[in-house]
Amino acid sequence: MVTVAEPRLIKKYPNRRLYDTEVSRYITLSDIRELVMKAVPFKVVDAHSNEDITRGILLQIIIEQESGGEPLFSTEVLSQMIRFYGDTVQNVFTSYLEKSLDFFGKQQEQFERQMRDAMHTNPVDALNEMTQRNLAAWKDLQDSFFKASGFGGKADTQSKKD
Repeated sequence: MVTVAEPRLIKKYPNRRLYDTEVSRYITLSDIRELVMKAVPFKVVDAHSNEDITRGILLQIIIEQESGGEPLFSTEVLSQMIRFYGDTVQNVFTSYLEKSLDFFGKQQEQFERQMRDAMHTNPVDALNEMTQRNLAAWKDLQDSFFKASGFGGKADTQSKKD
């Protein structure tokens, strides 16, 4: 039987300090960012109320990252995201964004793996094969999104052609 480990517990105190209970020391947002980068499961709770404030901490890290260097989100992307709040497709957009990011991460890992393998094979063939798989997977993801949002998808397109 496989047991799932509890996420690492981080407590936030009123003095705005973050305490990592696993290593018994205070940490910074940079330390939490490292946990994210290493895919270490964690949960941040308010030390007094025990309220889960993980999302707020993650948003702080994003704000920090967006403020320095080259931002990930353009003004237009942020504006479009804000427009989805309270809209009837908010849940569909959230699901679509999660699946898209998951898909992108998996494709990045696959690309890195294939680039390592390409040292032993023809890199053009490997890149062509990966491109074909990516296009098919992206089409399936878009079809799912359109179907879930009520705009139809591959099945609706096929039935309209018949």
